[in-house]
Amino acid sequence: MKPKKVHRLIVKYITSSISGAELDQLEIELKKPSNDQIFNDYTRLNYRIDRKMKSYDTEKSKQLLLDKIKKDKGNLEKLKYRNVLKYAAIIIFSMTLGYFVNDKLSNEATTEEFAPKENFITLEREDGNIQVISEDGTSEVIDSEGNVVGSQVGNQLVYANGSISISEEPVYNTLHVPYGKHFKLKLSDGSLAYLNAGSSIKYPVEFIKGKDRTVFLTGEAFLEVAEDKEHPFIVKAANLDIRVFGTKFNVSAYPEDIVKDVVLVEGSVGLYSGTDMSIGNEGTVLTPGLKGSYDNTKGNITTEPVVTSIYTSWVQGVLVFRNMTFENILKKLERHYNVKIVNKNSKLASAKFNASFDDMPIDKILEYFKGEYNIDYSVINDNEIIVN
Repeated sequence: MKPKKVHRLIVKYITSSISGAELDQLEIELKKPSNDQIFNDYTRLNYRIDRKMKSYDTEKSKQLLLDKIKKDKGNLEKLKYRNVLKYAAIIIFSMTLGYFVNDKLSNEATTEEFAPKENFITLEREDGNIQVISEDGTSEVIDSEGNVVGSQVGNQLVYANGSISISEEPVYNTLHVPYGKHFKLKLSDGSLAYLNAGSSIKYPVEFIKGKDRTVFLTGEAFLEVAEDKEHPFIVKAANLDIRVFGTKFNVSAYPEDIVKDVVLVEGSVGLYSGTDMSIGNEGTVLTPGLKGSYDNTKGNITTEPVVTSIYTSWVQGVLVFRNMTFENILKKLERHYNVKIVNKNSKLASAKFNASFDDMPIDKILEYFKGEYNIDYSVINDNEIIVN
C-alpha cells in the first residue's frame, strides 16, 4: 500500500470516520512496526491539541495531523500491536477522540519507557490554525489568504524580510517551544529570537508603519534586534516591558519564577514595570554588562553587573549555574531535558552551587552532583527523578 494512503487511513481512523473495509486495510498495515509507531505519535499529538482547544475542532485536528504526517521521517520505534487493537475497540464503541486518547495515555502512564515526553514545536496562526514544526524538516508558513509569508528549514523559522507594512492592524503568529527543545526565529524586520525550552513568543507577521514593533514573550529568549529608530522594539513579558532600538539581550520570564531577568550584551534597553513608556520616560536603563531584575512580588526593578555569558550560554547548548539555588537548578534541568524532578531533600532547596555542563545526558549531570556533593537520586518508573 502506498504511504500516502496509509496516512489517510490513520487520519480517518483517529477521527472516527473510517469504514469497515478501510479498517481492515489499516489493521494489516499497522502490523508493520513503523506504521504502529506513527499512529501512536499522531494520537499523542492530537490529544495535546485537543486539550488546548476549548472545543474540539475536527478539521483543525485533521490538518494538524496531515502536517505532521508530511514531515515525519518514519524513524520511530515499534509499538505492540495489541495497543492498536485496543484503539480499534474504543473507536468501534464510538467514544470521542479526546476521551479515547486521554484514556490511552492514562493507562500508559505507569509503563512508559524513560525518555522525554513526546512534545512538538507548534506555530499557531491568528485564525487558530496550528502547524507542527519538525526540527529536521522544511515547511512554508501560509497566511489566511494562502500567501507564503515565511519558511522553515531545520531549527529556524524565517519570515519574509520586507518593508514595514501599511496595514492598520498587525496579524500575529505564536511560536510554542516545549520543554526539551530550542528554536530560532527570524522576524520580518530581520530581528532574531533564540527561544529556550518551555517558551513561546507572539509576534506580528509584518510590523506596521508608524507603530512600535511589539512582541509578547513567555519563558526565555535571547534577542538580536534590528535597529529602526522610527519603530522601537517592545518586548512584553507579562507585567514587565522592555523597550529597545537595536541591541542584544537575554530575557528570562517564566511564569513560575518569582524574578524576571534581563541581561544586556550590547546596546541599551529601558525596563518598565507598569509605568508609561511615553517619550521622556526612560524607565530603568541598562547598559552592557548589567542585569535588570523585576521582582513579581514587590513590583520593583533592581540592577547589578554580571558576566553576561553565564546567562546566554544556553544558546550554545551549555548549562551554567553560578551561585544558584538547588531549587532553581532543578527547574532549569526540568525545562532543558523535559523531565520531572521531585526534591525530597528540603535542606538542599536553598543551598547554592556552581557548575557548568556541555549539552550532555541528564544522568551525567546527576552523577556529578552525587559524586561532588553526595546528593543521591533515584528514577521512578523511568520517567520521574527523585532527589533523596
